[in-house]
Amino acid sequence: MSKNWDIQKVRNIGISAHIDSGKTTLSERILFYGGKIHEIHEVKGKDGVGATMDSMDLEREKGITIQSAATQVHWKDYTINLIDTPGHVDFTVEVERSLRVLDGAILVLCGVSGVQSQSITVDRQMKRYSVPRLAFVNKLDRQGANPIRVKDALIEKLRLNAFMANLPIGLEEKHSGIVDLITMKAYENQGEDGEKIVEIPFPEDMRAQAKEYRQIMIGKLADVDDVVGEKFLMEEEPSVEELRAAMRKGVIALKLVPVFCGSAFKNKNVQHLLDAVTYFLPNPAEKQEHGLDLNKNEEKFPLITNNDMPLVMLAFKLQETQFGQLTYMRVYQGTVKKGDFIINQTNKKSLKVPRLVRMHSAKMEDIDASYAGDIVAVFGVDCASGDTFCDDRINASMQSMHVPDSVISLAIAPKTKEASNNFTKALQKFRKEDPTFRVHRDEESNETIISGMGELHLEIYVERMKREFACEVTVGQPQVAYRETITADAEYDYTHKKQTGGSGQFAKISGAIRPLPAQEDGKTFLFNNKVVGGRIPKEFIPAVEEGFNEQCAKGPMIGFPIVGVEVDLTDGSYHDVDSSYMAFKIAAMAAMREVYQKARPAVLEPIMKLETTVPEEYQGPATGQINQRRGVITGTTSIEGNCTIEAEVPLTEMFGYSTDLRSATKGKGEFSMEFAKYSQAPRNIQDALAKKYAEKRAAENK
Repeated sequence: MSKNWDIQKVRNIGISAHIDSGKTTLSERILFYGGKIHEIHEVKGKDGVGATMDSMDLEREKGITIQSAATQVHWKDYTINLIDTPGHVDFTVEVERSLRVLDGAILVLCGVSGVQSQSITVDRQMKRYSVPRLAFVNKLDRQGANPIRVKDALIEKLRLNAFMANLPIGLEEKHSGIVDLITMKAYENQGEDGEKIVEIPFPEDMRAQAKEYRQIMIGKLADVDDVVGEKFLMEEEPSVEELRAAMRKGVIALKLVPVFCGSAFKNKNVQHLLDAVTYFLPNPAEKQEHGLDLNKNEEKFPLITNNDMPLVMLAFKLQETQFGQLTYMRVYQGTVKKGDFIINQTNKKSLKVPRLVRMHSAKMEDIDASYAGDIVAVFGVDCASGDTFCDDRINASMQSMHVPDSVISLAIAPKTKEASNNFTKALQKFRKEDPTFRVHRDEESNETIISGMGELHLEIYVERMKREFACEVTVGQPQVAYRETITADAEYDYTHKKQTGGSGQFAKISGAIRPLPAQEDGKTFLFNNKVVGGRIPKEFIPAVEEGFNEQCAKGPMIGFPIVGVEVDLTDGSYHDVDSSYMAFKIAAMAAMREVYQKARPAVLEPIMKLETTVPEEYQGPATGQINQRRGVITGTTSIEGNCTIEAEVPLTEMFGYSTDLRSATKGKGEFSMEFAKYSQAPRNIQDALAKKYAEKRAAENK
């Protein structure tokens, strides 16, 4: 790739979807048509090879994608960097990471199930990073497939401005091709692997339907583009070029989501989707990204996709390989060459780039340089996920990624003394790789605690320890991450006085604490300084905030963090000799302990959004199970003999659910769940937790 590589012809795209919508199958086809692989393998294929993008053994066995894989394909004269993201909610950080560096995405939906819980999550993540997208309704060869219904669900459930960009010819076993509503031509795929696209005579029985949906499409394009708008009003026919230009404009501005149809498994219409990627998704220069200027107090500045600008690149994913740490980077501006010196903006260390590679799932090829807008992998660079790298001409950083809080913990320990070295190594590696995987040592019980996004998330890491590090572990009972909060306002007035030989300690503070409603930025603690007239010297105010904040780290009721607290500091007094930073901090901690009971504390438990799909005849038992688990059913939909139950259920009640569901539905039920919110636990549960914590404390004090 030379200096004059054409950025107009580059696309950085991702494929994301609900689990089992056929994402990996679709990427397998894209690799095949893009000339990267010479034969197609299925995710759960009989040939034992497994999909190319699922390079981990575990991924092949479970038939799910765990780590996002990056690869590059060439389609016509375009270069497409493709990142396959996991659909499973427990690996949500992998999706976050990929979206952070993508310029566009394909949202894959199942033609039968349509918009499912995970599609909603992925859509929310895409909106967070303003990623333009195309929708692809897959699996149209399956019984009960209906792309129009899926398009309606995109509008209703995801509030997307969706419309059909092509229509399927035939559905289920009759699905043979598509009608392109822009060119008004009909195509079908021929050849063993659908590699030949053949234009066929327009099916007469579809003419009326095609005209109707084409009018809807032109109406949507008229809203975002003046050229098409004018012709629409004059009832003139816009040209194919004008329609494509208008659609591109609408997609990049996040105003439109065109819907394409097909069946990746049956090799139908994947090539049209690739054309759509080149026509409608932005090139790296068209998606506006910002950096933060560290010399100007983190002032935002636009990053320019230009090879001669100072280098700014972001490490968005780490992987351990037998050759050392492999770091995936997105180059936002400037050029990086083998042997260059780059600076890690997190720790300001300068390091040399030893080796640049282009990835193809688990295989790699060495390259000499990488340019603005490209995605590249670097060997031998020690860093964490989310670090920014620059050259010495600029001091900037990319804003950090959103990392969700963990909701579940397990105590784990190596089975043998010999394995403890590998145990530590494994934990360090996983922690670096995945910011949602957290490890800490419980001081009281002296156990190692791992925390994550769900049972499956932690189960996969335990399994990987066994396989990759030959380390068998014993696993304790799963622990739920509760929180404490306050439900009433309360006033405090506290004086801290200590008089021993030499100088004493003195600090007096008064004010109030009150419940803090949920904040947009996710803050759970707010401190307001309302002291006037220098009643407390300025330098002691941060000590009071620090004291309150520190006391919130572990609540006195059940020993979990206190969230949702707003503190006002209104008055106080100090002593010229005896007051110190430490005295005010101790006063604040003691004041919080004293006032806490007056503020009517309560326990919050994590509530999960649960989506269970069962055959209709099992709807009764499945609903009963959810009700028994203190679940609140928020909606049920029936499609083609299957019933989907949506509910909100406390995480505490969800252990062992998969076994119970399987036995109640003869193995036909399936579910997915993700964290929704924290809400107040019932009184009896709160009392039981408080009693248990009090007994534990009493036992320790003995």
